[in-house]
Amino acid sequence: MIFDILTIFPSMFSSPLEEGMVAKARERGLIRVRLHNIRDYAEDKHHMTDDRPFGGGEGMVMKPEPIVAALRSIQADGPAPRTILLTPQGRLFSQEIARRLSEIPRLVLICGRYEGVDERVAQHFTDDQLSIGDYVLTGGELAALVVVDAVARLIPGVLGNEGSALEDSFSRPVLEHPHFTRPRDFEGMSVPPVLLCGNHESIRRWRRGQALLRTSERRPDLFAGLELSREDRELFEESKK
Repeated sequence: MIFDILTIFPSMFSSPLEEGMVAKARERGLIRVRLHNIRDYAEDKHHMTDDRPFGGGEGMVMKPEPIVAALRSIQADGPAPRTILLTPQGRLFSQEIARRLSEIPRLVLICGRYEGVDERVAQHFTDDQLSIGDYVLTGGELAALVVVDAVARLIPGVLGNEGSALEDSFSRPVLEHPHFTRPRDFEGMSVPPVLLCGNHESIRRWRRGQALLRTSERRPDLFAGLELSREDRELFEESKK
């Protein structure tokens, strides 16, 4: 899978892309991440990528010409990509969106800056607009890294354990259950006995109940939309006790 990222700060991506799972996936050729400096496509001598907004107001707006020139250059090189603008005005990024994007061979991610990009870019040169949360960042670079990480880990072969992605929080509409590892006792805090019993069915039931309880406490909006089976209701009530 190919990620083409348009940004005015390509150096922001150096360290995150060279560590952990994403770095290993790049080394193995499972993903390619190509950075494109939008300034390289600006035609004026100062390589300007922003200008004052029409109508007045504070801040600057990213100019359409350099972004569109970069997009056209990328689109001429290989299969047609899906182009996404990272912006606080976009629809909320989710695990389901990440799953769908992982099935696309090529993504272009445009990192907005300042007050945003010229609306003509957003309306006529992108396929989607995404936000990673209800808050504002100084730019779309961190959001682009979030999208790359979330999507890349769903590509077959990227994770060492293919089943891990299936058990993630949000892969199903519940948060994950609590996790524990060695030592069994840590500063007077013990691992729940059920996890040491060796009975896989008991462990499954405990984990499901804890997942439901955690979702109800931390994300009541998700819990409200769940269709609980009879067993789910029983496990949820047991967990509350």
